[in-house]
Amino acid sequence: MMLVMTAIRINAITVPEQGGDELARRFAERAGAVDGAEGFEGFELLRPTDGRGTWLVITRWRDEEAYQAWERWRAAREPRPTVRRVSDAPGPAAFLTDRGEPIKPVAYSEYWSFEVADGPGAGAS
Repeated sequence: MMLVMTAIRINAITVPEQGGDELARRFAERAGAVDGAEGFEGFELLRPTDGRGTWLVITRWRDEEAYQAWERWRAAREPRPTVRRVSDAPGPAAFLTDRGEPIKPVAYSEYWSFEVADGPGAGAS
């Protein structure tokens, strides 16, 4: 019996106060872009309601292999500019593209990786 763990990826995005509507608009424009990926289980964009400036993008995948396959597919089809960190402090210039442009509307972003440890989605055979 093989145990399959749901892979959860969270992108914690620090957004300047005026950037939230733009971030939500950009995600709305891409709605459904990942839906057909093998092993994709769901997506949520969470807007903070407690005064924080950090939004969360949460995706769920059947397992790590499904997520990695999608990452490889996306990287091959959606080239992105090289991003470099220019400051340890979150802020508008914390990250710049290879062209020296600030990443907007995002001021700072971290990727978090989780799997379900307990509860109904903890594993399947």
